[in-house]
Amino acid sequence: MKRRSWLSKKKRYCVLIPVINEGERIRKQLTAMAPYAEMVDIIITDGGSTDNSLDLDFLRSVHVRTLLTKKDQGKLGAQLRIGYAYALRQGYEGIITVDGNNKDGVDAIPRFIAELDGGYDMIQGSRYVKGGLAINTPVVRDLAIRLVHAPIISIAARFRYTDTTNGFRAYSRGYLLDLQVQPFRDIFNLYELLAYLSVKAPRLGYKTKEIPVKRVYPSDGIVPTKISHFRGNLILLKTLVNLFTGAYNPKKKVVKGERGALDA
Repeated sequence: MKRRSWLSKKKRYCVLIPVINEGERIRKQLTAMAPYAEMVDIIITDGGSTDNSLDLDFLRSVHVRTLLTKKDQGKLGAQLRIGYAYALRQGYEGIITVDGNNKDGVDAIPRFIAELDGGYDMIQGSRYVKGGLAINTPVVRDLAIRLVHAPIISIAARFRYTDTTNGFRAYSRGYLLDLQVQPFRDIFNLYELLAYLSVKAPRLGYKTKEIPVKRVYPSDGIVPTKISHFRGNLILLKTLVNLFTGAYNPKKKVVKGERGALDA
């Protein structure tokens, strides 16, 4: 991992943005997020962008604190693990994550902060709860979330979720460091980590809730994504099977709340 930092840690919480080659989308998003740098520190975890969208002068101008660049193998899961580990080592009490493709309404950031302040450990943003907005969501994706992914994750978690593929969410420090969770394992390299963390929080008794957010897809029908529909469905099915069989669970039994070292 390569790290570039321009600002010191100033806030209790950070916003972590995983990104790779998002072009103008990430630049528009960071511009919209700049005012919220008064509330949270902004950290980017880059999968190896080559489109110059993360120009260092630009990042400084929009108050990004740190740019982390992944050098090893792995995709989203690896980027998130790198970002979580860095944020926790820096002493942040909570981490808000949001995708870097400019689909999410970043005006929800203060609501995530309020819920972390209120003692919640897993806060899932949802376009489907009261107050949320789903704009131009592709029909196939909408049905897959509502009829397949959210119901299955809810059963596994024993908690009713409505928008389980949404990366706009937040976690407490205590939850991520619990040895019954252990997110810093190589098994989480692709897209499994989001589903795993959704399931483990309520199962372990951590305070969990959904809050309303806005998610907008482009009106031209182009879906900003880094994974094909066919391959995405295969990964989804494998992930769901592994969740139900306990394949992602840590092998060593520990006491609830026991904290561990950071390995990422």
